[in-house]
Amino acid sequence: MKKENKTILHLFLITGVIFTLIPFLWMFLTSVKTLGESIQVPPIIFPEKFKWENYKNIINLMPFGNFYYNTVLYTFFRTVGQIIFCSMAAYAFARIEFPFRNTIFLILLAILMIPGQIFLLPQYIIIQKMGLLNTLTGLLLPGLFSSFGTFLMRQFFMTLPKELEEAAIIDGCNHFQIYYKIMLPLVKPGLVALIIITALASWNQLMWPLIVNTSTDKMTLSAGLASLAGQHGTDYPLAMAGAILGVLPMIIMFIIFQKKFIEGMASTGIK
Repeated sequence: MKKENKTILHLFLITGVIFTLIPFLWMFLTSVKTLGESIQVPPIIFPEKFKWENYKNIINLMPFGNFYYNTVLYTFFRTVGQIIFCSMAAYAFARIEFPFRNTIFLILLAILMIPGQIFLLPQYIIIQKMGLLNTLTGLLLPGLFSSFGTFLMRQFFMTLPKELEEAAIIDGCNHFQIYYKIMLPLVKPGLVALIIITALASWNQLMWPLIVNTSTDKMTLSAGLASLAGQHGTDYPLAMAGAILGVLPMIIMFIIFQKKFIEGMASTGIK
């Protein structure tokens, strides 16, 4: 690539990064303002004095310990569940011949075209009849499987050469042994991508946690922070301070695993 083209590309990427960071910067600046400064018209960018007490106030106002605990449990078990069930289903769709395999997979893909909000009412009724409202179990169950996760992992399994499983079958391996001992270690980039995508989605999930759990001690971070929006007004500095505390773990996680995430997503479409 020519030097001029590289310069243009870098300028374009830098501009994209700046536009991406602006909302996070505004969120942080709002979190250290007074309420008056946050609603001032015309808006001001920098506060007259950084009000760090907002972070202390939001921690004292809300049970952040419970919120973090519930969110970590929800994210962990939902991610582990999708790794197990999605990878097993994906292996079956990619490597095992069975009747109506392609038809079933097309039906699975069709689910991706349906807005997720449509499933909220049926899921709620099922969880209610099981007596699991306001429980972590009821919060977890609907998210243990994902059509997208199955599709993503199937793409990785499809890239592996058929000779691997043929050799394993000759050695006396069954399908589960082939899946667990041979195929799964070879799709680590896909697993990492699925882990990060699922973890991010679980951590930021709002609608389902807000509907299924109404007790404060069973709420996740997103549902708890949503309760800060009052009927007659919202304390925006406190809300933004809570949002900063809520999003910080995911930013750290992405920074640590970004190389694997990019590698996994870049390999998804390769066949």
